[in-house]
Amino acid sequence: MGSKIYNSCQQCAELQNENARLKGLLAEHKIPWEKKKPAPELVPSVEKPPQEYSPDEKIALFRQLFRGRTDIYPVRWESSKGGAGYSPACKKEWRPGVCGKPRIKCSACKQRQFLPMTDRVIYNHLAGVHTIGIYPLLKNDTCYFLATDFDKSSWQEDALSYLQSCQELNIPAALEISRSGQGAHAWIFFSEAVPATDARRLGAAT
Repeated sequence: MGSKIYNSCQQCAELQNENARLKGLLAEHKIPWEKKKPAPELVPSVEKPPQEYSPDEKIALFRQLFRGRTDIYPVRWESSKGGAGYSPACKKEWRPGVCGKPRIKCSACKQRQFLPMTDRVIYNHLAGVHTIGIYPLLKNDTCYFLATDFDKSSWQEDALSYLQSCQELNIPAALEISRSGQGAHAWIFFSEAVPATDARRLGAAT
């Protein structure tokens, strides 16, 4: 009996230490948790319905939320065999005499010239011309947002539990259904760049 009590106390102490560490992590990055309050609206400060935003305002909102590397971005592709994925946008892609695809993979190409993230690229993404992604990890190993993917058979329950944990910690989070309809993505946006390791710990804690 004594050993069981000792083990229980030890586990309790470990949980308390972990709880204190997580609270310190939240406080360090100015993420409130002690008092619940309505989550801030992640929209531009314009007094009109979202559908009336101008293209420039929509682009500004996109840049405000999805802050990552601007010197490079991935674009979605689909193959005739049903495959799909994302690859860095390249200025020389499919250029005769320069691009060696599909014989040479992009990762092995010495002629690659990455394209930067511009307002036109974002506009075309929002207009449905193409689908782009973003590289959130900056060169100094920091990031401005955390994206969590739920794609297992229990994705609905997992996503709801994740949001509930965020709500209990008063962390604003946004949830969306994935492209396939068989999964979800949860987004947490930071007001300033945070170490990527801390962002991962926050995701694991919630």
